[in-house]
Amino acid sequence: MIHKYIGAHVSSAGGLENSILRAHELEATAFSLFLSNQLQWRIPILKEKTINNFVRLCKKYNYHSKSILPHSSYLVNLGHPDKNMREKSCYYFIQEIKCCYQLGLMMINIHPGSYLYKITEKKCLENIIDSINFILSKTEHIIIVLENTAGQGSNVGYCFEHLAFIIRHIKNKLRIGVCLDICHLFASGYQLNDINSFIFTFKKFHNLIGLKYLYGIHMNDSKRNFNSRLDRHHNLGYGKIKKYVFSNIVQTKEFQDIPLILETKDKSLWKSEIRWLKQESLLYTASFLNI
Repeated sequence: MIHKYIGAHVSSAGGLENSILRAHELEATAFSLFLSNQLQWRIPILKEKTINNFVRLCKKYNYHSKSILPHSSYLVNLGHPDKNMREKSCYYFIQEIKCCYQLGLMMINIHPGSYLYKITEKKCLENIIDSINFILSKTEHIIIVLENTAGQGSNVGYCFEHLAFIIRHIKNKLRIGVCLDICHLFASGYQLNDINSFIFTFKKFHNLIGLKYLYGIHMNDSKRNFNSRLDRHHNLGYGKIKKYVFSNIVQTKEFQDIPLILETKDKSLWKSEIRWLKQESLLYTASFLNI
């Protein structure tokens, strides 16, 4: 049975369980959330009441581990050139993973890391590999889902080769995956705006990494031009990515059964964007990629 999980990154203000209510209000069948304040080095200890309410509301509104993709803190940098800051990032991320486990989730999304202009990209990637292998050795079950970046600043992970290199050196490959951000793809130089380019890009992903590692897609338009290397999200149809690209995504058989998450600029449009994506997904489903 094919499932289509379509939603948005909702706020968890006032309690993690409130994210479920906000997703339900949007008529979303998937959602993402931050487990804590994404700009503070402080993760709360989950109370039993919070855990029970989260699990109860997920069951009530039919959300489950495959349709929920939490996002790690922006402060975490697993490739940090400074050993102490890298260890701090690892420790914090381990706590986030443990929170996911307590909530009955199966995965967590994270940006790979940044070299901060102090080390080479390769050394940064090696730091990320070491960090992930360490984190996996200290945790259980939860899948670490690496998000491709736009290539802004000193961020690594802006090309499939970076992600493939990391995955190739992860010891437990059952606990590693990828979330593709469409804005980041376009901004980092992967063309999507005609069907041949669309197919070429995702076939390249499959050939270098493998679709079995794809655990989610962020459905964001790009405010800036193709190959700009700038991370500027926009609402669907308002940016430089043609709107039918997002139709193609929800209609591609290979992208079913994974959460498709909006992180677009104007949140007031989320409900209509989700409704439109749902409608588009019902029009047609095909194996565009022939993989």
